[in-house]
Amino acid sequence: MKESIGEFAKRSKLSIHTLRYYENQGLLKPQRDSSNRRCYTDDDYRWLLFILRLKAVGMPLKEIKRYSELREKGAGTYLERMQLLENHLKVLDKTIQSLLDNKAQLLDKIQFYKEQIGDSADS
Repeated sequence: MKESIGEFAKRSKLSIHTLRYYENQGLLKPQRDSSNRRCYTDDDYRWLLFILRLKAVGMPLKEIKRYSELREKGAGTYLERMQLLENHLKVLDKTIQSLLDNKAQLLDKIQFYKEQIGDSADS
């Protein structure tokens, strides 16, 4: 199945501008038809979903570009791609732990206020 940029934008829920930006950054490389119009495939869609997932977990664009470059080189880069993902996973784990620590502090403070409000309501 091949889609125009407009169809692909609707399917991906991204703007045409964003798709062109990703293309300019070298992340998307759609095929072109005989009139030089972009033709997106299901493979492009699956790759875009992975790019969006990397963005969602906070991977910097520079690292996503590096991953994309390695991906283009093929299976010989599996080890390096895996290492890149593992390194980002460590960053993500630290971020999650920091968020959990901050959440615990907020919950403690909320509990303090509940106790204070409860004590003053009893008086």
